[in-house]
Amino acid sequence: MKKTIKGLLTVTAIFALGACTPDESESASSSSSTKESTEVSSGASAQTYTNPAEMKDEYDLIIVGGGGAGMAAAIEAKDAGLNPVIFEKMPVAGGNTLKSSSGMNASETKFQEEEGITDSNDAFYEETLAGANGTNDKEMLRYFVDHSASAIEWLDENGIKLDNLTITGGMSERRTHRPSDGSAIGGYLVDGLLRNVHERQIPIFVNTEVTDIQKTGDTVNQVTVQVQGEEPKEISGKAVVVTTGGFGASEEYIQTYRPDLEGYVTTNQVGSTGDGIKMIEKLGGQTVDMDKIQIHPTVQQDEGFLIGEVVRGEGAILVDQDGERFVNEMNTRDKVSAAITALPEKSAYLIFDQGVRDRATAIEFYDEKGYVTTGETIEELAEKINLPAETLAQTVTTWNEEVANQEDTAFGRTTAMEHDLSKPNYYAIKIAPGIHYTMGGIKINTNTEVLDKDGEPITGLYAAGEVTGGLHGENRIGGNSVAEIIIFGRQAGQQAAKFVAK
Repeated sequence: MKKTIKGLLTVTAIFALGACTPDESESASSSSSTKESTEVSSGASAQTYTNPAEMKDEYDLIIVGGGGAGMAAAIEAKDAGLNPVIFEKMPVAGGNTLKSSSGMNASETKFQEEEGITDSNDAFYEETLAGANGTNDKEMLRYFVDHSASAIEWLDENGIKLDNLTITGGMSERRTHRPSDGSAIGGYLVDGLLRNVHERQIPIFVNTEVTDIQKTGDTVNQVTVQVQGEEPKEISGKAVVVTTGGFGASEEYIQTYRPDLEGYVTTNQVGSTGDGIKMIEKLGGQTVDMDKIQIHPTVQQDEGFLIGEVVRGEGAILVDQDGERFVNEMNTRDKVSAAITALPEKSAYLIFDQGVRDRATAIEFYDEKGYVTTGETIEELAEKINLPAETLAQTVTTWNEEVANQEDTAFGRTTAMEHDLSKPNYYAIKIAPGIHYTMGGIKINTNTEVLDKDGEPITGLYAAGEVTGGLHGENRIGGNSVAEIIIFGRQAGQQAAKFVAK
């Protein structure tokens, strides 16, 4: 699985930040090397973390994992009157949330209403269900769509505004919410959540790995933590929330559940190794859909870097080595990935113009990374990427005509056709599929309670985010993962607070 490992190696450099300093708090700066290592498209600003010397032996609520779901849970728990703590094994908070690009899906939001977009929770539900061929946990999905607008509102109330709308594959409406400037959502969201964590004085310890979760009697309420370079320590609480993410960076899990994916690059950060799943299984937790692993169609292969769906959502097309379109670019990720894999070269090019670049500002970062090829004309671009110039030019001309007529006669694309590709300069990014997201994980109910193998809640144990399974079924819609971590992260914090208060 050497390609997958290659996609992970650049991240290991961030461990050099160290576990603690003699100061009251430690800083993980967003230096150029750290920014590159963590591959944050919009960049998380310099943040501080709690000094390990301040770690207490007991908290009301223990949160394992400092990504988006963990921080959302902590904020809600604190606002409910608890004293929560966050333990994060990596040197910086954020997890895979930092790498999120396209945005956060939600329906019936105030920002949609402001733009005159008519949407409904039912449409969001049905399109998500169709995107996974009806394999989603329907109860979880219903809760998810019905609480999506309130999640957008909650973020806005906490200074995290997602009022720039775009569209992702499998959706019929612009319900993917982005930062106001249209940039990638990851760094902006993590910065905002971490700012709220600090404002509430919630302790967050990095370089601090939870190695075991234990029960006292029938209640899960204790963990073993190990700060980098220190002896293990037992921390007690009244409940535990697990938000450790998925297993897309785990050779062991990939080989166990999907050996056919050996050799694929991964877009996941190096910490996504399924730790939470292992610990919860030891406690009797049930898993679901573990073989359902999403391949993202547009991944830069040298560094395993995701090229966000927003590029296609703002009008880009995909072409093969002959310079011709071969798929509905806005179909679901599984179908687009399959079409690329079926090509002789198993790779393709995203083709777009300055208009797409202006609307999808994450492209600026892709260019900084060296992924973007530029031409003043389509013919010049074709020459640079070694595609037949006449064919590529005709492909773009035909596409522009079909945009004008609002009819994709070749592949039936119906979304992201508001703009043609006629504004110089012209650009290309070479892509191929890569391991992106693990739909499977721990089974929970809508209260985020972890379920045992009999389907009964394990007392005091909650989970949210990519560590869980069932919501997405066999295929996740782009923009739904960020929605999931906020919706169910909040719910985990609220439900755990209710349990602790009993």
